[in-house]
Amino acid sequence: MAHEIEQFTDGTAAFASANTSAWHKLGTVTDGAMTAEEAMRIASLSGWNVRLLPLTATEITPDGVAPLEVAQHFATARTHPKTGRTQTLGVVGSDYHPVQNEEHAEFLNLLADESGAHFETAGSLKDGRQVFLTMKMPQSLTIGGNDDVDLYIAAFNSHDGGSAFRIVVTPVRVVCANTMRAAIHGARSSFVVRHTAGAKARIAQARSALGLTFKYAEKFEQAAQRMIEAEMTLGELKSVVDELWPVKDNDHARTKTNQRQRWGAISNLFEHADSQAGIRGTRWAGYNALTEYANHVAPTRGKTDAEKADARAERVISGAANDLMEKAFALTTV
Repeated sequence: MAHEIEQFTDGTAAFASANTSAWHKLGTVTDGAMTAEEAMRIASLSGWNVRLLPLTATEITPDGVAPLEVAQHFATARTHPKTGRTQTLGVVGSDYHPVQNEEHAEFLNLLADESGAHFETAGSLKDGRQVFLTMKMPQSLTIGGNDDVDLYIAAFNSHDGGSAFRIVVTPVRVVCANTMRAAIHGARSSFVVRHTAGAKARIAQARSALGLTFKYAEKFEQAAQRMIEAEMTLGELKSVVDELWPVKDNDHARTKTNQRQRWGAISNLFEHADSQAGIRGTRWAGYNALTEYANHVAPTRGKTDAEKADARAERVISGAANDLMEKAFALTTV
């Protein structure tokens, strides 16, 4: 599993996590919540001074090698947090304006003051080309009175021109590149800011715009509650499974065997799994059976149990089943 967390020659890594160690076991785990300043310092995100440098090429001429300026293009560069040397990160156009990590953190600090969220993770990916900061919302969604789902505010930025500054509300706790992709893909709301001259003003606008997106939590909670209160028969669940994994009459025998095994596993989860206690026989139970199967039970690559466990972990953090789960939610909700 490629976490892509930036690692330094002194053995440290550009990652900080509040209370909980990430699966990659890199970086620093703090005892308690972090402030913005602590997250920046511990994750080595401070003082980068991301800037634009003239971009030049070399041309071989009869008289030797001559420098040639590349018009309308620049190299993005930072001051390396460990060595203090200038490090180039990418190539961008003339309309690109860097968003400093400090501005990134300041934006989330404003949200923390407003929402009561606290800093949860921070890190650098791909040798400084991408950074992330996340906060955990103070209140989780409560489904059916006892099923809690945590929500996070995550802000992502790139310093190589590869992507915009993006803020999302997501149930995914970002700890690496894979979970960053999963968070962006599975985000229930997002706000995007391009790296242009108006970027700072747009980030300020995001503060008020993002406040409206918290309504997602309320709507999701209400939808889940309706699903808990609605019965679901085994036949209705079978119809959903057949739509999610369609099999034709002329499909190969192995495909049909897989279909029977899949249905056997999902129906067993729906009818007998301990995780369904208290919600058994409901549409919420049906959705949870599908989720549990897709993320934890479905066959995966690997010869040994350890290899299979790693592959399942990668499937969860990479969000490989996100599209399927969104369709499953649409088919089971009422």
